[in-house]
Amino acid sequence: MKKYYGSQTEMALSNFPFHISRVQIEFIYAIADIKMAAAIAHAKAQELDGNIADAIVVACKEILDGKMDAQFPLSYFQGGAGTSIHMNVNEVIAARASEMLQDKHIQVHPNDHVNMSQSTNDVNPSALKIACLRLGKNFLATARTLISSLQMKALEYKTILKLGRTHLQDAVPITFGDEFQSWADAVSRDMIRIEKVLASFEELNLGGTAVGNKINASEKYISLLYEELSHITSFHLRPGRNLMSLTSSQTDFCALSQAVTLLCLDASKIASDIRLLSSGPNGGFGEIRLQELQPGSSIMPGKVNPVIPESVNQLYFFVSGNNLTIEQCAHGAQLELGVMVPILAESLLSTLKVSTEVLDNFTRQCIATLRINTERSRMNLEKSTAYATLLTPKLGYDVVSSVVKESALTGKPIREVILEKNLLSGKEFDDLVQNHT
Repeated sequence: MKKYYGSQTEMALSNFPFHISRVQIEFIYAIADIKMAAAIAHAKAQELDGNIADAIVVACKEILDGKMDAQFPLSYFQGGAGTSIHMNVNEVIAARASEMLQDKHIQVHPNDHVNMSQSTNDVNPSALKIACLRLGKNFLATARTLISSLQMKALEYKTILKLGRTHLQDAVPITFGDEFQSWADAVSRDMIRIEKVLASFEELNLGGTAVGNKINASEKYISLLYEELSHITSFHLRPGRNLMSLTSSQTDFCALSQAVTLLCLDASKIASDIRLLSSGPNGGFGEIRLQELQPGSSIMPGKVNPVIPESVNQLYFFVSGNNLTIEQCAHGAQLELGVMVPILAESLLSTLKVSTEVLDNFTRQCIATLRINTERSRMNLEKSTAYATLLTPKLGYDVVSSVVKESALTGKPIREVILEKNLLSGKEFDDLVQNHT
């Protein structure tokens, strides 16, 4: 394989020889987007030779087509605020562009031409925002599908009564429709928070160069740059009100991480509820039946585990850890620069990618396929004390308390005790339950 990267990439490979994942390719592609837009903008501003600009554009397109993926070998675990990542892209573009211009005897320089009017400090955070916008779009589509699937279950089981529980103890009757809709609305609230944060990601510090004061970048170039980059990415990108602020502070990324983490937290809570409600199937609640996907034990025949909900629990553990890492990276900013971008970028992009995949799988292999055990649900409800609260306004606290005690002593359902004592007719009891659920 021909190597297009140069000395700075080679030095980084030597300085950071870590056996850990490479830089996320979405991050590399977003940097290539910026390099393409910058070359076009410089050419239009008559600040860069047209031949060089054209060659840079073609080299960037080759990167975006996936033809150069092997040219980006660096580990994401590195110092220098991601300068090595940035220069890796600059070197590859410059070498490939020079190759295309060799018949014209033009040499494209990674700093003077590809990086003209740019810095790692404005390119990398801007590229990360662009990558997050793309991955965030996929994540939101997955969240909407999850919400839709939960809403469909709410509609399907809207009249099926079940036992509502607080503190894991019998509480009051509800319907499965109520429960599924409550889950759908929780995820909806989380999704709205993410949408608001992602909208703010269209504000970049690009053009601010080293510290955000636009040194070595003309106003004409900056204006054209945003115009071209918006066209390339299809996002409405614009410079932030204070480029220095966006260069020194990384809390925008914390906001996205926290919003995604909250959605994963709610998804994990839903998954845990499903694990409880499907527990057993004979020795537990047994109210939900999950699709049997694989054997659950190497020693216990016939055992099946709730593997998909468990994967969602682990997703939350994963993104929660990433969220802490991202917060610490933002806290590690010093004076005019957030210097911990490499690990921040890896943590945030992996959160978005893994969350999208796990939640999509949760929707398809769990929510869409689960079924309600209506007989078990009715039995658990009838054997509980859940109806007691509904009866209190009609019969009074003391009378209902005595009914609950008799039910507990005899093992008879509350409805049966009520009818035996002639406290209510069967129709009155059923109407009371129906009116409150």
